Amino acid sequence: MDTRFLRSLIAVVETGSIAGAARREKLTPAAISQRIQALELSLNCSLLSRGAHSVRPTETCLALLPRARLILREADRLGDDIAGGELAGELRIGAISTVLTGLLPSAIRETARLAPQLKLRLVPGASHFLYEQLLAGELDMAILVEPPFALPKSLVGHVLRQEPLLYLTQADVSGAEIARHIADTPFIRYDPTSWGGRLVARYLEASKLSPDIVCDLDALETIAILVSQGLGNALVPSWPGLSADGLTIVPVPAGEDYVRKIVLLHAAVPARPQAVLLMRDVLAGGGKGSFGSA
Repeated sequence: MDTRFLRSLIAVVETGSIAGAARREKLTPAAISQRIQALELSLNCSLLSRGAHSVRPTETCLALLPRARLILREADRLGDDIAGGELAGELRIGAISTVLTGLLPSAIRETARLAPQLKLRLVPGASHFLYEQLLAGELDMAILVEPPFALPKSLVGHVLRQEPLLYLTQADVSGAEIARHIADTPFIRYDPTSWGGRLVARYLEASKLSPDIVCDLDALETIAILVSQGLGNALVPSWPGLSADGLTIVPVPAGEDYVRKIVLLHAAVPARPQAVLLMRDVLAGGGKGSFGSA
């Protein structure tokens, strides 16, 4: 079986069309269709349900996709081994939004300098989603908020940043006035169901505050924009790239007791250890410490 045919099948499923897959694979739609037909003949099953203007994966196709993706990953790694190292091919990295805009740009530049043949595939998402993707083997590593539970022995974590709470407002407020200001003004809450939002919920509970909540959001950049537009005030962690434009940023007293930890997680025995080690060292810049299994 030609692995290129599997790659074309996955491209059709992920783009939702033969034309989309052709653009991604830099082939003609006819060539993509021929590859899918060859696969169907080889496997003796129907992989796509074809409509007038669209295609959908069949149940059989959906059942085969995890193994097909695994085959392609192993084929890519085989190519890396033949090339004489592991600093080529693709490294799949999941990251939350503030990491994508804060930590990763400089890390991408440094990685490109040190390993120009290593392609980084970035997958955005919320922490819990990226954690599940890592466990499922869909990611090589994930940069997210520290999980609120102990890691399984199959994963190792490295603390990259510790981000104490800040208060975002447009008002002239001192640290000592934050609690009163929260109680008396509209509040945009960092979603308490998110892993990072739990620390804000703990702060409000410990301070016995029940603010007038405008909305809950698990999107820190959007929260900052809403505060700058005068829609409310917010407690947020001190993420890299936070701009003071249109905002008053006030450190929270005892904010070090409510810290969002940003961690890098990867398998205890990575499939691509050299590439993972390189990226870990670039991100950590010497490292803040590790936890979980060694």
